[in-house]
Amino acid sequence: MPAQKSKGKDGMSNWMSQLPPELHTVPLFELTLPGSHDSMSYDLDINSSIVEPDGLKRFSKIYCVRKIVRKWAITQEATVTKQLDAGLRYLDLRIARKPDDTNPTRLYFYHGLYTRADVETVLKDINDWAGTHPKEIVILSLSNFKGFDKKIEKQLHTHLLDFIKTLFGAKLAPAWEKPTLKSCWDNGRNVIVSYDYRAHKHSDIWKKINYYYGNSMEPAKIEARLCHALEKERPDQHFFVCGLNLTLPHDARILKYILRMCDNFINVIQRSLPKLLQWVKQQSCKTPINIVASDLVTRNNFVSTIVELNFKKVKA
Repeated sequence: MPAQKSKGKDGMSNWMSQLPPELHTVPLFELTLPGSHDSMSYDLDINSSIVEPDGLKRFSKIYCVRKIVRKWAITQEATVTKQLDAGLRYLDLRIARKPDDTNPTRLYFYHGLYTRADVETVLKDINDWAGTHPKEIVILSLSNFKGFDKKIEKQLHTHLLDFIKTLFGAKLAPAWEKPTLKSCWDNGRNVIVSYDYRAHKHSDIWKKINYYYGNSMEPAKIEARLCHALEKERPDQHFFVCGLNLTLPHDARILKYILRMCDNFINVIQRSLPKLLQWVKQQSCKTPINIVASDLVTRNNFVSTIVELNFKKVKA
C-alpha cells in the first residue's frame, strides 16, 4: 500500500522530509511541488510609483489610482517565510530597479507597484529559513528585471548574481545535476536558483524555468491552455511550472474589473481557485505535473492538495 500521508508535528513546514523513501531518489522534476505566483505581492508599497500597466504610470502621483492598482495587484497574503512555513517550495520573484534610486545596486520586487522590502533583505530571510530546514528544497525563480537599463544592466546582474552565490554558498544545487531529495540531502544543498538572464555563465545558477499559464480571468480558458502546455510543450528533465493564476487584461478590458468598487483581485481569485485545484487533481492522472503555482497559496488547502499528488507516485 502507498505510504500514509501525514503532515507531521510541524504541519507542512517539513513535508519533503516526511515523504516516503520511495520518492527520495525520484528527480525533483518528477515530484509535484506547490509554489506561489508573484510571491512578494503582499508587500506592495502604496507610496510607490506605478510600475505597470504602462497606461497608468502617468497617474502615479494620484493616491486613489495607486490604491486601485494595489487592490488588483496583491495576489498573496503571507510573507515569504510564512509561505515557506506553509509548505511552498517555489517562489516567483520579479525583480525591478527604481529609476531614481540613489543606491546604484539596490533592487526591489514588483507587481503593479514596487515592494517596500528590497531584494537583498528578502533573500537573506529565505537563506535563514533554508538554514533551519536543511531537508526542504527551495526553488527561487528570479525574472523580469524591470528597469535594468542597458547602460547598467550588466553591472546590476553581476552584483545580484555575486550576492546570491555568496549568500547561499554551499546550499546552492548546481545546474548540471539531476537533483533528487537524497542527492540534495547528502550534499547539504537545498536551494535552487533559476535566473532569467541568458548572459550569465554560473554553473550553480539554473536557466529560466518555463512558466505556463492561461493568460485569462476565466478558469475554463486557463484549464484549456494548461492542458495544451502539459501535453505538448513541457520539457523533459527540467523543472516547469503550471500556473493557476488569473491574469487581468492588458487593454481597456481591465476597466471591467478594476472599477468594481466592492470587489478586489483576492475575492476574484478565491471564487476561482477551488475549481482550478479540482482540475489539477484530475489532470495529474493524465500528464506529469511538476511545480504548481497559484495566488492565495495559504487558502483552500492549496499546499496539502498539491503535496498529496506525490503519493500517487508511490507504487503499491
